[in-house]
Amino acid sequence: MQQRRPTIAAATLVALVLCGMIPASAQPANVRPRIAAPQCDPARFRVIVDVGHTPESPGAISARGIDEYTFNLALAKVIDGRLRDAGFNQAYLLMANGDPIPSLVRRVAHANAMSADLLVSIHHDSVPEAFKSMWEFGGVQRPYSDRFRGHSIFVSADNADYQGSLAFAKMLGMQLKARGLHYTPHYKEAFMGARQRRMVDQDTGVYRYDQLLILRTARMPSVLLEAGSIVHRDEEEEMGTDARKALIADAVTEAVQRFCAVRPARTQRASTQR
Repeated sequence: MQQRRPTIAAATLVALVLCGMIPASAQPANVRPRIAAPQCDPARFRVIVDVGHTPESPGAISARGIDEYTFNLALAKVIDGRLRDAGFNQAYLLMANGDPIPSLVRRVAHANAMSADLLVSIHHDSVPEAFKSMWEFGGVQRPYSDRFRGHSIFVSADNADYQGSLAFAKMLGMQLKARGLHYTPHYKEAFMGARQRRMVDQDTGVYRYDQLLILRTARMPSVLLEAGSIVHRDEEEEMGTDARKALIADAVTEAVQRFCAVRPARTQRASTQR
């Protein structure tokens, strides 16, 4: 009991100070007021929504013959709109034209020049050719695979802020999960060969993809979201609906809000440190 008395005494002293019964100047040097952590200011937090691929190099082709870029752009626009509705007025939709690598380098360079606080790259998934079958749609034989469905989230340990990237990735995975969406576990399996990835969070479906250029070279926390499989015939239809796009956009927005609360904008952090 005697060991608890200093703690109780200190707590009582702080309470008296807060109530105004003892002036703050009378506090002992070792009793200091607690400084509140900076809060998120959405208007100062710059998040980049990167549209994966380009019109000239559109990525995967869906089970019904629609290119991935079309899905990426449609979803990214909804996410950008939701972020702005939530007060993130500096949200920026990042797009490019041209061949894959040069356009990707330009997108990363643009993002870095903007000194953004977060980058989210939007993609839609396919599978290796060995897992595909053929079906006829619109009078055309097209490849598909109903074997895997679900989203996946990727981070790079080579990113300038890997811990920040991982923290946001987990928040995003948790928000998708809270909305009843499920990640695909197949990337961790040996049968994926060169496309096998190390899972770093089993609960939220976060994988490491260290070599991915946009994640590795961006100078801010960066995450790539494969929003769903467009070669899975049922999921492709779902991914095209307004309801699914809104669900994912809401999950991204809430994850950004939570991340901003613990990692305020760079300009905001700098002003609190002066």
